[in-house]
Amino acid sequence: MKKDLKNLDIVVLGASGNLAQTKIFPALFALFSQGLLPEKVKFYGFARSQLSQTEFKEQIMPNLTCRYTPDHSCGDFVEKFLERSYYCNGKYDSIDGLNSLASHLTKDANRIFYMALPPEIFPMLTKSIAMAGLLGSDADKWVRVVIEKPFGRDRASSDELNSELLKEFSEKQIYRIDHYLGKEMVQNIMVLRFANQIFKPLWNSKYIKCVEIDWQENIGVEGRGGYFDNYGIIRDVVQNHLLQLVTLVAMDEPESLDADVIRDRKLAVLHDIEIVNIEDLILGQYTNYTDDPMVPDKSLTPTFVNVKLKIDNAEWRDVPFVIRAGKGLNAKKNEIRILFRKPEGNIFCQLDNCPPANELIIRIQPDEGIHFNIVSKVPGLKMQFQEKDLDLSYKSAFGDAIIPEAYESLLLDVINGEKALFIRNDELEAAWDIFTPVLRYIEENKIKPENYVFGSKGFDRICKKE
Repeated sequence: MKKDLKNLDIVVLGASGNLAQTKIFPALFALFSQGLLPEKVKFYGFARSQLSQTEFKEQIMPNLTCRYTPDHSCGDFVEKFLERSYYCNGKYDSIDGLNSLASHLTKDANRIFYMALPPEIFPMLTKSIAMAGLLGSDADKWVRVVIEKPFGRDRASSDELNSELLKEFSEKQIYRIDHYLGKEMVQNIMVLRFANQIFKPLWNSKYIKCVEIDWQENIGVEGRGGYFDNYGIIRDVVQNHLLQLVTLVAMDEPESLDADVIRDRKLAVLHDIEIVNIEDLILGQYTNYTDDPMVPDKSLTPTFVNVKLKIDNAEWRDVPFVIRAGKGLNAKKNEIRILFRKPEGNIFCQLDNCPPANELIIRIQPDEGIHFNIVSKVPGLKMQFQEKDLDLSYKSAFGDAIIPEAYESLLLDVINGEKALFIRNDELEAAWDIFTPVLRYIEENKIKPENYVFGSKGFDRICKKE
């Protein structure tokens, strides 16, 4: 925590919703219980729900856990946290409720507004915040706003949303949160690539054959049918979360850890990715998807996609970057698989026993870890090969170390003004440019996804070992 932070008001808008109750307030409490928040921090919830102060605190309390304390007991942390928490209700398009909120905010405090709300509410809410005088005018204090995805449905709606936000907030004040960038293993990608000399000369098309970003869920839409059917798998996780992983894998090494330098490197990758065409996609929908009462019977919304990205630059030309994402599959996991090329003219091929290619697997969740698949000789008198893993499992390597939740890392960065793990507007524009044309084509031509059985493997991998 930066030393110049003393007074801080954190306002969670949409405080009665699931995201705020299960992610935002628990993350704030985790930071509070570790002493990572300013001395005079206060927490405010704002929503349309009619809740008393007691009812609000009773709602958030069950999700507050003290996993960082030695004995995992909360002691008086919960009581102190709740003493600093206040709730106010009101409409998002009216300043009446926000005027009431303003009367309780600390006059000389820095402020964070966390919009745990659907994006269509952002424009009216930002106007109300400004009209209620909550943005302040003290040059010594700052105001920051955190917004959740989805950032629009396409490039045009994203631009419109951003234009409305910029009427009240500057780009410097806006933190577009993508919780995947807060995950421990995602943050480790840069360390793996740039702190280990062994990988630097191999990280290009000369040695890498294919890269696959694999995202699987073994559940369906689970009560989110209305939301999901409006967006689909590409907008839900591919255009944002998983495309960000592509940039971290493919970007050039930055000259420094400065936020804008890192984001410039990611932006360069996005500009080099060719616009996706329908021929680059395999679309699927699990068989009982339309059984959800919130999903139309004849919905064409894909729950699975296999998309091949082409990066047109010297380092990655001819290396497919494949994003494979789906719900209703036979596993729950997210990993990056980097398949290396077989060495040309390998001496062991003279024995009609060519060794297989190496593979590096970065497991983001669950069971975080890094696994490097190498070839070894089987003990004995014959020249036989077997693939074995060099296994860096976080559980085995770091013992009882507690992996922070993504929202904990990201919220602490918001407080400290660190923006490397947040999406800049030009990144967002470039990401939408890659997918907007094909999304429009799918919807205008009513492309029907192929069916796959719920709980199956979905469709075959494109990145395969020879």
